[in-house]
Amino acid sequence: MNKFITLILCLCCIFTSAWAEGDDHVSLNPSDANIVGHILDKKTGEHLSFINVYLHGTTIGTTTDATGHYYMKNLPEGKYTLVMKSIGYKTEEKTVTLKKGKTLEINFNAEEDAVSLDGVVVSANRNETTRRLAPSLVNVLDSKVFETTHATSLADGLNFQPGVRVENNCQNCGFQQVRINGLEGPYTQILVDSRPIFSALTGVYGLEQIPANMIERVEVMRGGGSALFGSSAIAGTINIITKEPLRNSGELSHTLTSIGGTSAFDNNTTLNASLVSENGKAGLYLFGQNRHRSGFDQDGDGFTELPKLKNQTVGFRSYLKTSTYSKLTFEYHHMNEYRRGGNLLDRPPHEADIAEQLEHSIDGGGLKFDLFSKDYKHKWSVFTSAQNTDRDSYYGTNQDPNAYGKTTDLTVMAGTQYAYSFDKFLFMPSDLTAGLEYSFDHLKDEMIGYNRFTNQKVHIESAFLQNEWKNKRWSFLIGGRLDKHNMMDHVIFSPRANIRFNPTEDINIRASYSCGFRAPQAFDEDMHISAVGGEVAMIQRAKDLSEEKSQSLSASVDFYHRFKNGIPVSYTHLTLPTNSRV
Repeated sequence: MNKFITLILCLCCIFTSAWAEGDDHVSLNPSDANIVGHILDKKTGEHLSFINVYLHGTTIGTTTDATGHYYMKNLPEGKYTLVMKSIGYKTEEKTVTLKKGKTLEINFNAEEDAVSLDGVVVSANRNETTRRLAPSLVNVLDSKVFETTHATSLADGLNFQPGVRVENNCQNCGFQQVRINGLEGPYTQILVDSRPIFSALTGVYGLEQIPANMIERVEVMRGGGSALFGSSAIAGTINIITKEPLRNSGELSHTLTSIGGTSAFDNNTTLNASLVSENGKAGLYLFGQNRHRSGFDQDGDGFTELPKLKNQTVGFRSYLKTSTYSKLTFEYHHMNEYRRGGNLLDRPPHEADIAEQLEHSIDGGGLKFDLFSKDYKHKWSVFTSAQNTDRDSYYGTNQDPNAYGKTTDLTVMAGTQYAYSFDKFLFMPSDLTAGLEYSFDHLKDEMIGYNRFTNQKVHIESAFLQNEWKNKRWSFLIGGRLDKHNMMDHVIFSPRANIRFNPTEDINIRASYSCGFRAPQAFDEDMHISAVGGEVAMIQRAKDLSEEKSQSLSASVDFYHRFKNGIPVSYTHLTLPTNSRV
């Protein structure tokens, strides 16, 4: 594993040096080529603040200030596409030619986009593309939804996503899972910034552990996604995109919520701060959360319906623009959570009749380097992510002193991805994407009192390849992924195929076929059920087990229409999914 990561980092350094030698002008040197302008709301004529403006295919960008104006200075010479993009407005593009010592004035009139068709998603094909032109249907929950609904965690926000069901499966511990296409939580893959670092352990309570204030948007793609993201993407994929620094800002908030109109309260304090350097080369986004929720007993029987919860989260995401066409991104988060359910919450767990108590300490982060060519035909990324979980637990009944447990879980993944845009390949323009990934997971679970020990190591080597032919009306995608799992003797192949047809700009017709798989494992959170019931269960993985497979076939039709008065929006969406699982 270490050799693999070292190799990727060395390749990153070598490739960057070679690129720089062959293209010296890409550095951010003063040129006095500038762009100024303002952005107006097309309907009201008011200036819009904090709207993103950037040069497509580069790392150069800014936002409008409080007055709706922007200024981009010392830009590289040449012909570029200037893009205006923001949540709630249609994306607009203008071609500009930058010359040394010249200042251009470029203004935009932003038109409202109520259904965010021009919003960018990455879950559909591992590359940034607009929802309108995505080969498969991707539903998006943006930060406005979390703010409007006063969501404190990822689980709260997912409740407002159609086709996704969040359910509480444990009265004592508050374990929540998400169901997509009727399948249980373990069959949905959870990603953080497109990286699968949520293991079988962290995925159990992770829906409630991820604070809403670190989330930029959540992308939900239903159906098999193993061709893109590997194991466990059978029912669907949930991709959590974290916030990036855009401008200098700060926010402190506190909410107090009464649970069921009783004296049980949910206290939540959040802190957000964003710092961006004057030249825009570096930025830092900080987030923090402190949450305390009282145990809630609805029927007065002395046992909780909602467990007592204490959650503290701190973290940051930062970037450094190493040149006009390269960017380094780093993210880190620390989560500490205590939850206790059952009865007699003020007593040690082994003195209660029923007690489920968990203390989590989670540290995770990621590093990513992106490199573009000047014509934006080439894009190369190298990345690594890791997450370590340390958990102390108690699952027991009848004042059992043997029900204490200790679990540690380390997940590491690294990989590289290359994309090339063809002006024409065979019969249409196309985007070719290929990559390599390696993931490792080491889980140790101990319940000394029951003499139960689990030591599981999983490592997976993966390679994927896909090509998407596309224009504004049609897209055809064919791709596949190979995964070699150490618990499987054979290589697992996961294919996918997608067709999109847009007869008009506001009508999207899609059909897709995809496969998913889930490898067998010796650890699953359901093991605690036997312990709580007073039974001692020894879990051992049987020999010669095969992976679970699924085949997903889906079709969708989307129709969008805005009436002439500009106020109401008609949105009709029909999805017909089918899943078969072996």
